[in-house]
Amino acid sequence: MQLGNFSVSLTVKDIAASRAFYEKLGFTVVGGDQSKNWLVLKNEETKIGLFQGMFPKNMLTFNPGWDSNKATLPEFTDVRDIQKALKARGITPEATADESTTGPAYITLTDPDGNPILIDQHVASPAKPKK
Repeated sequence: MQLGNFSVSLTVKDIAASRAFYEKLGFTVVGGDQSKNWLVLKNEETKIGLFQGMFPKNMLTFNPGWDSNKATLPEFTDVRDIQKALKARGITPEATADESTTGPAYITLTDPDGNPILIDQHVASPAKPKK
């Protein structure tokens, strides 16, 4: 199962102060909109998202279909297939993707320690091999 690009999404109190702090650590802004209280920062292959007032807790985030530069991969495991595999393994997501759809969708789950996990696909579903 390919989960895709990984980042940590941080819930922050003051996005400007958090941005300034992480920029001092060598991160640069590569996405988002500070006026809408969210940014994505990168330092080499490490990515963090800063989110003010959007999520109750920090969370692990995976993006099926993206590499570390947000380029769409030619082949990847669709979030709906990830959802099916998780269910088959006894993990029931809290928020689920509609399996009758294609394209962007997301699921959420929580690990045994209460850490939220977001699997958030932003790109079109990969082409299915013809039978």
